[in-house]
Amino acid sequence: MSIRVTVWNEYRHEKQNPQVAELYPNGIHATVAEAIACDDIEVRLAALDDPDQGLPDSVLDTTDVLIWWGHLAHGEVDDALVERIRKRVYGGMGLICLHSAHHSKVFRSVIGTTGNLTWGNNVHEVIWNINPTHPIAKGIPSHFKLDAEEIYAEPFQIPDPDETVFLSWYETGYVFRGGCCWKRGAGKVFYFQPGHETVPSFHNEYVRRIIKNAVYWAAPAETGYKIVLDGCPYLGGDFVPDGELDAFKK
Repeated sequence: MSIRVTVWNEYRHEKQNPQVAELYPNGIHATVAEAIACDDIEVRLAALDDPDQGLPDSVLDTTDVLIWWGHLAHGEVDDALVERIRKRVYGGMGLICLHSAHHSKVFRSVIGTTGNLTWGNNVHEVIWNINPTHPIAKGIPSHFKLDAEEIYAEPFQIPDPDETVFLSWYETGYVFRGGCCWKRGAGKVFYFQPGHETVPSFHNEYVRRIIKNAVYWAAPAETGYKIVLDGCPYLGGDFVPDGELDAFKK
C-alpha cells in the first residue's frame, strides 16, 4: 500500500521573487514532490492560496505524511487548520518540517515551544551525519556540502530531540542541530534545516534522499490501534470479564 504524502508550501516567494522562480519554477513543493515520488509514495501538492488553504478534511484525513514549508505567511495559516493538523499528528500522521517551517504555527503547536533560533546570511554549509544507523540517514555519507545555505545557529528553542540525526556546520563557525526527530502522541516529527528559497538545496541529491527517507520513517505504523484524542474514556466497573483474573489469584 502506498504512503500518501501531501507537500504543503505557502507558494509566495516563487510568485514574487524572480530568483526563486528560476530555481523552483513550479514551486518548492513541486520540487520536493519530484524528489520523493515513486511506486510506493503517492504525492499531492497543496498551497496556502488553494481552497481551504490546501488542506480540506478530504485531503488531511487521507494524508499519511505531511511535509510543510513556509516563511512569509506563517501568520496567515488558519488556527483551526493548525489544530486539525496537530490532532492528526497526535493520532499518527507523520510531519516533516523543512527549513523556515521551524517558525510555522504547525511546528510550534505540535512541538510545544517557540522554535526560535539565530540566523544569518547564506554561506558554505557542511551537514554531518552524526547518527548513521538511523533510518533517515540511510544512504547518506558521513558529511556532504552545500555551497550556499542560510545560517541557522544555536540556541534553537526546541524540546530536546528524541534523536538528532544531522548536525550543520557553517564556514563562519556556527553549528546547528539540523536534523531532529520527535514522537508526539502516535505521530513522528522530523525537522530538517536546509531549504532557503534563494539557494538550490532542494535539488541536492542528499537533501532529496533525506526527505524521502524521512517519509518512510514518519509514515504511520499499521497497528490497528486507534488513539483517543478527546477526553479520557471510563473503563467501567466490569472492564475485566469474570474469570480472566482467576489464574493470577492462585
